[in-house]
Amino acid sequence: MSKKAIKPSLENPFRPLEKVEFIIPGEISRATGGYEEAMKEGYDLIQRPIKSVSIGQIEKQHFKKRMTVWERIRVLTDKDPNILFQNWGKNLDGASLVTGILSIGGRDVALYGHDFTVRAGSIDATNGNKLARLMYMAGEKGIPLIGMNDSAGAFVPAGVGGLDGYAEAFTALRKISGVVPSIMCMFGFNAGGGSYLPRQGSFVIQPKDTFFGLTGPGVVKSVLGEDITPEELGGPKVHGQSGVADLTVEDEVGALRIAIQLLSYLPDNNSVMSPFQETSDPLDRKTWEINTLLKKAFNSPTGFNTPFDVSIIIQQICDHGDYFELQPTRAREVVTAFGRLGGNVVGFVANNSAVSSGQIDCDSAVKIARFVRFCNIYNIPIIFMEDTTGFLPGREQETRGIVQAGRAMLDSIVDVRTPRILLILRNAYGGAYASYNNYPTGADLVLALPTTRLAVMGPAGKEFVYKDDLRKLRSAAAERVKRGMQERVETGVKEDVAKQDAEKEAADWLKAGEAELNLRYEKELMNPKEGLALGSISSIVMPTDLRKVLGENLNFFLRHYKPSPMGGVQREFH
Repeated sequence: MSKKAIKPSLENPFRPLEKVEFIIPGEISRATGGYEEAMKEGYDLIQRPIKSVSIGQIEKQHFKKRMTVWERIRVLTDKDPNILFQNWGKNLDGASLVTGILSIGGRDVALYGHDFTVRAGSIDATNGNKLARLMYMAGEKGIPLIGMNDSAGAFVPAGVGGLDGYAEAFTALRKISGVVPSIMCMFGFNAGGGSYLPRQGSFVIQPKDTFFGLTGPGVVKSVLGEDITPEELGGPKVHGQSGVADLTVEDEVGALRIAIQLLSYLPDNNSVMSPFQETSDPLDRKTWEINTLLKKAFNSPTGFNTPFDVSIIIQQICDHGDYFELQPTRAREVVTAFGRLGGNVVGFVANNSAVSSGQIDCDSAVKIARFVRFCNIYNIPIIFMEDTTGFLPGREQETRGIVQAGRAMLDSIVDVRTPRILLILRNAYGGAYASYNNYPTGADLVLALPTTRLAVMGPAGKEFVYKDDLRKLRSAAAERVKRGMQERVETGVKEDVAKQDAEKEAADWLKAGEAELNLRYEKELMNPKEGLALGSISSIVMPTDLRKVLGENLNFFLRHYKPSPMGGVQREFH
């Protein structure tokens, strides 16, 4: 048995040797000269970015359960990529970044990816410049951008050149923001500029066992003396909750597949609509499941106060029940998602009563604002579904700036110029209703289910509407306590026991009286009748007809909508 160490190889030993000859097929071979030498050198330069990386470097990537940049490209498309700016300097300047154009689903997509097998994917002035050129090209040609980020940051030996490279890329990405959509996948360990740059993109996707952040755990330890793991500092759980990452997935393949799926809902640029997709799902399909959901919920012991998951309603409305939720682990009081209705892409913004009664807090307000601004910029119509008891009150929310966050949400809704419909499912109270895409804020159509409870306030509003009745009721309760106590004492009951019994009897009587007023308030004011009479609601729609009514109205508005950039480019972040 041989004791010679076997070196690992990625080459197939049974594959026939590939011999590249630079002659025309059928040409009579003559002695080669300078021309053939130039051709061979050119061929080697073309193959150099892929084939010159040592097997050891590739193995390191695979050992970390990461792919190389070329393997990631193969997940995105089965077509050969058109690689641009193949610079590879003598000091490897520019070699750690791959830029090109891919064909994904028949669409041109600009792509960049850090090659971690070369200088840890770091940025210098050369590849910072070519990254900026790719981004400007994407903006000029009107094609989406996908970024595969796997970088150790600026290349330290390059000095300020690395910082200039990042600054150039920052500027380019900011200038195409709002012109073309971008999807950023986070791979490996990214810090500093490696985290700032991708978060300038429209959407960020982060798999498990990855990190990105302002600084790494080592810097935190040296500056603050705090021991912290990369997962705790900048892992997907952290960024998924904060909204820095829009989507978190299991692994790299999942991130790339999700990027392809998300891309299918996005337009190429701000001058066109998202791709239309023919569907075999009839637009007039009855949504019986929505009727079943609401019936079970509202006929339960808790009645119209019963929470339910609004995702079920979105699913039933969309073509074949298919929709794509964004930031699904953050601010669950609201659901933001892309779906298709009759083949057209539509954005859904829906209060979710299954979480905190659908109350809007700082996080959910910002989540709504971010999503609405994106849809507005990229010509995506929006269906709002309202079921909220209002903004979440309290010291914590005020300290965090609920007024500012709520204002950001309201501003984004007022600014919408794409077709938009409001569907009131149940609760629509106070300031939340006033700032949630009604007719005064610019809605094209306001629809309501028969279960709608539209009012200035919820049940607490009876304190203002029936204050005289309540005053009389509470005065009568106090008199009942005195009279009941006196009657019991006269029959020989001890005074303290008599008082306790009389107070309990009066409290039960008062509770029953207030319940009657609650019911009266709901019947007289907490319903769609007044809103319908005043024109705040256009029409009532039955739960089983939701897909048909929403789809037909959406088609009408889209027939009369001309997609175009906003007057003066609007950025995606406010």
